[in-house]
Amino acid sequence: MHVAKILAATTVAVFSFAVAAPKTQAQISVNIGPVPSCPYGYYEAPPYNCAPYGYYGPEWFTSGVFIGAGPWFHGPEHFYGHVDNHYHPEHGYHGPYPARGEAPRPEYHVDHNENFHGNEMRDGHGHVGGEHH
Repeated sequence: MHVAKILAATTVAVFSFAVAAPKTQAQISVNIGPVPSCPYGYYEAPPYNCAPYGYYGPEWFTSGVFIGAGPWFHGPEHFYGHVDNHYHPEHGYHGPYPARGEAPRPEYHVDHNENFHGNEMRDGHGHVGGEHH
């Protein structure tokens, strides 16, 4: 009988602690901020620096407006577009970069770039793939 009382008291104590314990819920809050305002698009990985003219192919632009990359990507599902990764700093590019908010140069036609020569296809989130990878 003594063992039954101890077992009952222990069960009540454990139940009381379980009920009284505060419940927490996992919350994930990601604030990515506004889309970078770059004249020729921005790299698809943090810190989302502005990419120079020639990095993105014409399929990345609609009426001269960049469709996005990284968390702001708003292109079609399963989209892959050409890039010339020679213009990426991870591949040795050390040339000029446009500033955020800078206006595109009138002689650069981003959505009608007939001289573009991409060497890679990316999906807007930095993944290489598509037809030619």
